[in-house]
Amino acid sequence: MKFKTDRDAKLGYWLILPTVVAISTLIFYPVFYNLWLSMQEVNMNPIQPNTFVGLAHFIDILTDLDFWISFRTSLIFTITTVIGTTVLGLAVALLLNRDFPGRSVIRGVILLPYVTPVISAVFGWKYLFNPVFGQANYFLVDILHLFPQHINWIESPAFAIYAVIIFNIWRNFPFAFLMILAELQSISASLYEAAEVDGASAWQKFKHITLPELKFVLGALVILRTIWNFYKFSEVYLLSASVNVLPVYIYEKAFASYDFGQAAAISAILFIFVLGFIMFYVKKVLEW
Repeated sequence: MKFKTDRDAKLGYWLILPTVVAISTLIFYPVFYNLWLSMQEVNMNPIQPNTFVGLAHFIDILTDLDFWISFRTSLIFTITTVIGTTVLGLAVALLLNRDFPGRSVIRGVILLPYVTPVISAVFGWKYLFNPVFGQANYFLVDILHLFPQHINWIESPAFAIYAVIIFNIWRNFPFAFLMILAELQSISASLYEAAEVDGASAWQKFKHITLPELKFVLGALVILRTIWNFYKFSEVYLLSASVNVLPVYIYEKAFASYDFGQAAAISAILFIFVLGFIMFYVKKVLEW
């Protein structure tokens, strides 16, 4: 019996070995290599060795004003887009969770922003925000008169952040909508029927039935979107290079200044911050 148990244990180790190797290769190795690179002055000549500088890159980055400006921009971008995509996805999911003609068609149309290739979506929104003939300026300036003159939404550092935020919310809210709608359809109708018998209002049913049932899916959405948006590069950089979020700042450090050591140090700082946020947020969600 003991021999059989040992044999089964060895078989189990062999079965999980490919997964361990894959995780080590695809996750742990890049993380530790990036940490090693952050403590090196990388020589662009492959023949010459790198120079070990210890924590010098981290000290330079943490005392660099441009880093903190980029960090603040990333915080603003992440917080607003996570809230925007979650709230809009929840609102649309609640509306489309009802029976009405053409519901399946509308649900499919809602998913189009998320499945559209990012480069196509970016060019469409660049046209929308064009400072001369874009519909955004036409609507906000010529019709509503909210601004005295046309605004360069894409290139202006003061306004580009708003264009990027709106674009990100539009593009990514269908993912939140899909996740929330799937959870809404799993809620038993008998809970709402019992609440109606007790005279509960629509808000009371949402507060005491819908929202608690959506707790974990909303928590998962927030943490996933926070991770993705903190590392968001393509949507931001393609739409406007004026929005200097941390991934754009890392890209410029690595491929404009060719300072791969500092770029790796910024990536390590970002990784530590996001990991700390995940641990804190998961604990709060479980306590909720």
